[in-house]
Amino acid sequence: MKYEELASLHALPFFELLKKSRAVHEENWPENEVQLCTLLSIKTGGCSEDCSYCSQSARHSSGIQIERLMEKDAVMERAQAARASGSTRFCMGAAWKGVRNGTKRFDQVVDIIESVSSLGMEVCVTLGELGAEEATILKEAGVTAYNHNVDTSPEYYPNIVTSHTYDDRLNTIRHAQDAGMSICCGGILGLGEDTKDRLKMIEVISEFNPQPESVPINSLMPMPGTPLEGSNPVEIFDVVRMIAVARIACPRAKVRLSAGRTQMSEEGQAMCFFAGANSIFYGDKLLTAENPAIKKDLELIEKLNLSAQAPNPQMQPPQSECDKPLSPCCG
Repeated sequence: MKYEELASLHALPFFELLKKSRAVHEENWPENEVQLCTLLSIKTGGCSEDCSYCSQSARHSSGIQIERLMEKDAVMERAQAARASGSTRFCMGAAWKGVRNGTKRFDQVVDIIESVSSLGMEVCVTLGELGAEEATILKEAGVTAYNHNVDTSPEYYPNIVTSHTYDDRLNTIRHAQDAGMSICCGGILGLGEDTKDRLKMIEVISEFNPQPESVPINSLMPMPGTPLEGSNPVEIFDVVRMIAVARIACPRAKVRLSAGRTQMSEEGQAMCFFAGANSIFYGDKLLTAENPAIKKDLELIEKLNLSAQAPNPQMQPPQSECDKPLSPCCG
């Protein structure tokens, strides 16, 4: 969807917007299910990038303890625990600029992915920048989805990150799509951006061909020692509006209520689910930030009469639209 359409939607009275997004959600996701995902940081801290929201950047004095790449047995233990607790997607994140074929750490990650994929869950990874060769290897190893958020609008992005460009992010997404992986791509609210930036971010995401399989909507959790540590919290009504707009713009994507849930009441989360969210990160930790405990999440899901979505490890990526040019493309 184009910015003008998104701006018109966002400007609607709150309940009118929710009415529209709910109708789109029920048409495309009638099962009343929520996807439960677990996210594990398999390599923490020491990243060379300068993302101003991230405590894992080596350029910030966040005090986070740097940890080397986890051993495969330790990752498998966590993946098996995630499956036992009801998660159907296991997401692994590593704090580095990117991965390159022929390096020891890339071979180690591929070995981990191959083992995790044998558990019958969907496998998602976020490893930074990807080339075409690396993307193909990850797909063959068992990755079903690659996470690479655009964070914000192209115009606002240089205020948040300078160590790589917006086009770098789009190139990685294109490589992952070309390799046959689904894309998990969203952004972060509360970086100091305005409403126009938020909607332009959704414009970029919704114009991908094919659209992302999942769209995480994160609320900034200001981390000590980062440039954004003193940022004001995002209003819950702003989050709900963006969930609703994302649902309308990407009707077949899972819209993930992601970072920031610890700042929300159960009532606020319920509004997000009504507006179109149907996926959450589930468990004790979300990379280096807190995440609601498993028991609390399950209790809320039960209160709302929702059910957990079954895993689909053989998930096929969304299909491109024949009359629409492939995107993103930076050539």
